[in-house]
Amino acid sequence: MDEYRFREARLDELAVLVDMLADDELGQTRESPGTPLDRGYVAAFTAIQKDPNNELIVCESGGELLGMLQITFLPYLTYVGSWRALIEGVRVASSHRGKGIGAKLFEWAIERAEERGCLIVQLTSDKSRPDAIRFYEKLGFKASHEGMKLWLN
Repeated sequence: MDEYRFREARLDELAVLVDMLADDELGQTRESPGTPLDRGYVAAFTAIQKDPNNELIVCESGGELLGMLQITFLPYLTYVGSWRALIEGVRVASSHRGKGIGAKLFEWAIERAEERGCLIVQLTSDKSRPDAIRFYEKLGFKASHEGMKLWLN
């Protein structure tokens, strides 16, 4: 069995992470991998790194980055002032998909949410990703709400 390590991403790994984000049908239309990296990625990475309620996590094995996710901890007034964990930007390197790494990432993230005292773990998934939605349902997530977005630019 492979040994996986979960840790915060480093700036020197940013290009690999952007490549991972761009390596699917949707990512190809909205990401901009390549050299030099768009400064927006560096600014976002820096902001995430500085924010104690944001973590950009990688899964690695044998020094190779296999997957990633961002987990954001949000305080809410609802549910008696509870905290929630929002999971976004989940990706597994295309060469490692189907090997259980996504499930391991979520196992880690859910444990981290519990450590932080969260009551709820939530996520969104693009409706055009039925395989991802089925994966989240297998993990116990329920489509309990209808999400909406308003694009500002």
